[in-house]
Amino acid sequence: MSWSKLKQQLEGFLSPALHRRVEYRAPGYRYLPDKSGICYISVDKKNVLNMSDKTNTIRWYQTELEIKNDPDIQIPIANSDIEAVRQATKGPVPEDRLIVMARSRKSTEHAKELMSAQAALVKSNFIVVANQFLTTPIEESLESEEILLNILALVDRRVGKKRILSMVEKMELKHPVVRYFYELRRDTL
Repeated sequence: MSWSKLKQQLEGFLSPALHRRVEYRAPGYRYLPDKSGICYISVDKKNVLNMSDKTNTIRWYQTELEIKNDPDIQIPIANSDIEAVRQATKGPVPEDRLIVMARSRKSTEHAKELMSAQAALVKSNFIVVANQFLTTPIEESLESEEILLNILALVDRRVGKKRILSMVEKMELKHPVVRYFYELRRDTL
């Protein structure tokens, strides 16, 4: 599918409140066919997501430790997580220490997931992911670990106000760029 047709389809699915604000851009490299996957998502004429550039306004993590120390990421701990740590320790451990250990374990798992999703985004081809988005149900795109699929689904008109408002807890665990587009969409409701 040509870029212009793909762009037209993606913009056709944009939420009406974001119609003129969010744009999909692809610089034309006429003589460099291997550069066709480089694309940008801009908000209010400002490039917000450039898949190959980590120097934009969205925070990109370099290490797992940065993710663990980020105060914006609040990782909820369930009783089952504490119980799993209790069984793994096989001994008397104070309750407050179990909570700290469970939080550390969950934050390590979460950091690894975010780092792998971030690495996949840099390597991915926007056109391939956009075609995947157009052929999969919106629920799958929202639940996906792929950052770009999350973004395309969040700005989609098929995701209603009730669903956006009910996603607050899920968004706390997502990458900052996904949270940015979530907040952009939530603010337009």
